[in-house]
Amino acid sequence: MAFKNLLETLYQKFLSEKTRKSSEWIILSIAIASFISHLILIYLVDFGIISISNSSDLLSNPIAAIYTPFSFILLYEVYLLIYYLPKSFTTYIGKQYEIMTLIVIRRLFKDLSNLSLTTDWFTIKYDLQFTYDLATSILMFFLIYLFYVQSKITYNSKPLNEAQLGDVSRFVKIKKVIATALVPIFILLAIYSFVDWSIKIINPVVSSNSSFANINNIFFEQFFTFLIFADVILLLFSFFLTDEFHKVIRNSGFIISTILIRLSFSITGLLNNILIVCAIIFGLLIILVHNKFAKSIALQKDKVEKG
Repeated sequence: MAFKNLLETLYQKFLSEKTRKSSEWIILSIAIASFISHLILIYLVDFGIISISNSSDLLSNPIAAIYTPFSFILLYEVYLLIYYLPKSFTTYIGKQYEIMTLIVIRRLFKDLSNLSLTTDWFTIKYDLQFTYDLATSILMFFLIYLFYVQSKITYNSKPLNEAQLGDVSRFVKIKKVIATALVPIFILLAIYSFVDWSIKIINPVVSSNSSFANINNIFFEQFFTFLIFADVILLLFSFFLTDEFHKVIRNSGFIISTILIRLSFSITGLLNNILIVCAIIFGLLIILVHNKFAKSIALQKDKVEKG
């Protein structure tokens, strides 16, 4: 009983509506402050007032300053992903897609500082990557819209019996436990990633040549690994709730989609964009077929009841 009370207290502390609103205000305030700070730093470097030995693309163009507040907005989106996990599994998956879209858009701001506005646009690496990201972000936006449209479709209009309500209640509690556990992991991983990256930038001796090449993957590559584990645990516990084929395939398909997203962090260039889009298309097709399956089952039940 004491353990249950502790979990509920932690859940309310980490993932209540009040905490969500407070987190939103704090992170957005930090995002605004970071944008101004980054902008000032760029101009200080540009005018030669300060000198940074390990300068980067993020300090070469004022437009690149937008990259920093976007990073904090992304952190808030990760918090929302955890927040929606106990409430709606499809919204939780949709948040993963939203995060990947924002990562691509954030990458656009960084790539803007490398653009070469010449007639050789399609032969220059950075220009090509900017083109890929531009097209990918629009496509992802549309695919996410289709995903949310499908996620709102339901065919089970009958009220659940007492036993089913009990199963659902237990499953929601399990999701709350997982979501509560993800919050400290999220915070500690964010702090570790930032400190580790800062050390590599301040001390070029311990910094690898790819420290900036992988800047878009910082934190997210590791966090999506934890999400895969969380998804697998949810899938296993979902068998206590239902063993219906279409629901099992839907939940399994969402895990595959998350794995594809995680794999996208391991590659760069056009293949990275293709893998991200494939992950969203896979999730969309999974929920589309699931809804067709659920509709068919619902129609069959109606026919049986009507005799």
